[in-house]
Amino acid sequence: MTTKSRLTRLAIILGSVAALGLASCGSSESNSACPTISEGKLTIATGTPAFEPWVVGDKPESGEGFEAAVAYAVASELGYTNENIVWVRTGFDEAVQPGAKNFDFNLQQYSITDERKATVSFSDPYYSTNQAVVGFEDSPVASATKLSELKDLKFGAQSGTTSLDFILNVIKPTNEPFIYDDNAGAKAALEAKQIDAIVVDLPTAFYISAVEIEGSKVIGQFPLSDAVAADNFGLLFDKDNKLVDCVNTALATIKDSGTLAEIEKTWLADKTNAPVISLD
Repeated sequence: MTTKSRLTRLAIILGSVAALGLASCGSSESNSACPTISEGKLTIATGTPAFEPWVVGDKPESGEGFEAAVAYAVASELGYTNENIVWVRTGFDEAVQPGAKNFDFNLQQYSITDERKATVSFSDPYYSTNQAVVGFEDSPVASATKLSELKDLKFGAQSGTTSLDFILNVIKPTNEPFIYDDNAGAKAALEAKQIDAIVVDLPTAFYISAVEIEGSKVIGQFPLSDAVAADNFGLLFDKDNKLVDCVNTALATIKDSGTLAEIEKTWLADKTNAPVISLD
């Protein structure tokens, strides 16, 4: 199926769901059960900037990109039309800090972790992924198949991410990893060959290698195991926000209807298209 066909099919699915009226937070009764920071509006946050394939062209309002499409699907289930959705931007670390938020929920590939749950609340997962390594095709380890073959690389990753945790706690390289404020900094360092490789989630790895850094490749993805859990992405909320239950109901509906799977098929690459690096 072509991307255009998938988008057409997705639009039909979303339209049908909205027509069914499965959720109606537009009513006064629902507003009290599903409160938002601005009455009659749903305020959604994403990164500054927001990267592909999660948001296309740094324009979440277009609804293009996996997370932008998920946001609009959830909003539709909550009863919000596009004109009643407000987009705001936050830094990645900023949104996890305790304190009042300027958004109802935030999505920019936030992994659900116990540490973060101490200061914010999460929805149920809307996507699960694993970590992957991106390096250059002419790298000595471009065909690496074992974790041990990566030990001497100079790695980079965004601060505060599970990718950085993975480098430190699973790869355990002989060189101290380079830490950047965002993925843009890590990608720039890789492109300048200041580092040998970066660790990111698998969909981001596919996009970087296919579109952003010429001559790069996904060296491999890491299998899930008892020691390596999946990265489960959740919508992020202010701590103990009552809207979480409403959003979880919306997420369950778009999962059961097949809408979420269709969004994934439209915007994210097939996970089987990257080689696997053994943890042995």
